[in-house]
Amino acid sequence: MPENPLSLLLETTDFAWRRPAAAATELTSIHWRADQCDAGSILFFQRFDDGKTDAEICARYLTSCPCSALVTNRMLDCFDDLPAKALYVTRPGEWAEVIRRFCDILYPLRPELRFIGVTGTNGKTTTVKYLESILAAHGQRVLSIGTLGVFRNGERLVETGFTSPPLIELRRLLHSHQSACDVVVMEASSHALDQGRVQGIPFLSAGWTNFTQDHLDYHHDETAYFNAKARILDGIQDGGRLYCSSAAVAERLAGQTAGQVPIEWIPPASPGAEALAAKPFLALAHNRENYALASVLADLALGSTDGEHWRHLEAVDGRFECQVFGNRTIVIDFAHTPDALETILTAIRHGFPAARVLTLFGCGGDRDKSKRPLMGEAVARHSDRVIVTSDNPRTEDPERIIQDILPGVPESIREVVIERPEAIAHLFDLLAARPADEPWVAVIAGKGHERYIDRHGHKTYYSDQDEVARNAARLGWS
Repeated sequence: MPENPLSLLLETTDFAWRRPAAAATELTSIHWRADQCDAGSILFFQRFDDGKTDAEICARYLTSCPCSALVTNRMLDCFDDLPAKALYVTRPGEWAEVIRRFCDILYPLRPELRFIGVTGTNGKTTTVKYLESILAAHGQRVLSIGTLGVFRNGERLVETGFTSPPLIELRRLLHSHQSACDVVVMEASSHALDQGRVQGIPFLSAGWTNFTQDHLDYHHDETAYFNAKARILDGIQDGGRLYCSSAAVAERLAGQTAGQVPIEWIPPASPGAEALAAKPFLALAHNRENYALASVLADLALGSTDGEHWRHLEAVDGRFECQVFGNRTIVIDFAHTPDALETILTAIRHGFPAARVLTLFGCGGDRDKSKRPLMGEAVARHSDRVIVTSDNPRTEDPERIIQDILPGVPESIREVVIERPEAIAHLFDLLAARPADEPWVAVIAGKGHERYIDRHGHKTYYSDQDEVARNAARLGWS
């Protein structure tokens, strides 16, 4: 009888340390979550420097896990508390590659399947959705994976809760849907690239939107953050390119990578009057950049050039999502970094030169605190009125988060309304109190497509879109 392939791979992999099980077990599955394991599972558990002790990690995830084997990326102090499990520790830098080998056994990929990746601080989701629309319009069967979930031919299949799912989950999804798609377009976050979540994914080519401060709570400094994103180059196959919307990113990469992969800067698109009338979101400079990047990646995948890709674009959920009530324009957008707020508010000032601007925003808890006053400064530069509120406080006190924001916003233009639904109601009341012929643009920033508030470790349903609809109905606006 042939030996179990999972057992054989465990035995033949060059681990840094191992403690095999005392008795052989029939291995049938691999998982990245302890609560999905059974007695035939291998659990791949990646340990991070998150402030928790090994004892806490073991008690929370590992002690009660029924898996037969545990593979980790480093030694854990709690190994003695797991006497019934086979234990394996990967060599430094080999964690993702080890998982990739196991995925190849259970979730092999069709060699003809084509992959395109997109990274960057802002604009990944919009670029991927534009690319998905263009390819589908040209007859391609497209699977897209990103912040908004997993879509096949434009129809949502599942929400993963990740911009880039963990590698085992990614491979399971790809394996399940690969027979119904020709091209996979996917976001590649800095976390995913740093943690090897896209290990072994053969990118035909890739795009990089931009680079600004974000995620320093995880990466600690700007250099580490940039270098994490630069790892997308490792997945680009021979003959592929990295296309950048940012000339500064392209120049910096060219200086660091010494010709590893050709890098090309793509200038913003210049859509004509017909395109802007049909697709008003292309009036925004950053969307013209996203569109240009999506177009060149689409042309590469299609093997042809079409100068009117804009005809196939659709607005993206929570990305400059507009509703107009007379002279009052309400914009819901995911902008949640200093650069993203600067970009969208600058675009609004240019696109609506006669309008006054009211911005509602907050900052997420348990994330980079240094960007909070910077976000306040970006909003204050371009807003006539500002409402500071909550945005996923997580385990932090919302009032404490807001206090970190306020140094960036002059007291003369700001108000604080802690609870987000009450803040949006107040925004509508402020607009309703202004003369009907006075044009205003109100930006509700930070949540975008998200339909929850993350507080005290729990996500409860919440939607900026629902609050806008509720308040418009309350005031009789249509």
